[in-house]
Amino acid sequence: MQFDWMGIYALLPADWQELIRLSNPVVLARLQEIRVRQGQPVLAYATGAEYLLGQKGFQTQAIGAVRASAEHIRHLLATVSKNSLYALEEELRSGYVTVAGGHRIGLAGRAVVERGRVKTLKHITGFNIRLARQVKGCAKRLLPALVSSTGLVDSTLIVSPPQAGKTTLLRDLARALSTGEGLKRGYKVSIIDERSELAACYQGVPQLDVGPRSDVLDACPKAEGMMMALRSLSPEVLVTDEIGRREDTEAIEEAVHCGVSMLVTAHGQSFEELERRPALASLLNQGAFGRFVFLSNRQGPGTIEGVYDRQRRTSAALKGGTTLERLGD
Repeated sequence: MQFDWMGIYALLPADWQELIRLSNPVVLARLQEIRVRQGQPVLAYATGAEYLLGQKGFQTQAIGAVRASAEHIRHLLATVSKNSLYALEEELRSGYVTVAGGHRIGLAGRAVVERGRVKTLKHITGFNIRLARQVKGCAKRLLPALVSSTGLVDSTLIVSPPQAGKTTLLRDLARALSTGEGLKRGYKVSIIDERSELAACYQGVPQLDVGPRSDVLDACPKAEGMMMALRSLSPEVLVTDEIGRREDTEAIEEAVHCGVSMLVTAHGQSFEELERRPALASLLNQGAFGRFVFLSNRQGPGTIEGVYDRQRRTSAALKGGTTLERLGD
């Protein structure tokens, strides 16, 4: 798993940096997000465990826990915005900012509403720092189930509950197809990265490795981005995260009719759950996907529960309980 703490340290107050460096390296390696709320303890989360920032770094004991002061909040706002909240107005409308290193920072505060829509946020007092990580190689054993001997990439739906590894797997599938890793050739990949999580672009440049043949439409609405890519980027594979709206369905239908393979994700835990969502049920009924990958948190994020074909038959010999990190390099 690849991760560089320097980009995070550059954002945080100096006293927090010193404490975090005292943390158990195993804990630091597993952290997924850091939560900061004014007047409250600084919390961090990793694989279902909660930690508090204290005198020994991120710890499980509440004794000596550090609370975020108003000065800490001002410092974070200054470093995240580079002292210009006005320049981030578009990002603030979406509720998050992507910073160097690809880390995404969610913001909580007072919404400024204009004509029924959120224009920006002010009085920001909460931050959710989501740490951008990459598990290179986690998709390699899945590729034979998704790419035929003739080189055809099956349109694939990756299904999991939140924070179970679907975005991590999707990113590595895009990278592997783009590089041609373990395949006969590389593929032209278009990534529609509406929430800046797949490629983690900063000023338009991917901070995570998505391969040399990948084009990224960053912060672009999924449905509109898929149509833009079809018109102008001539992709062989279209990649996007967390589908579910009717307009997403229509764009996927158009892509499949154009002969483009789709790699997408959706929240859920079973075929039955997918069928209860009208937009996804329509895609299932049309046979838009040739492969389905189900993930869970049962043995940690990225636990592979099953890989199925269009007839819902098991199509890969991966043992239950295999996790993405164990599949990685």
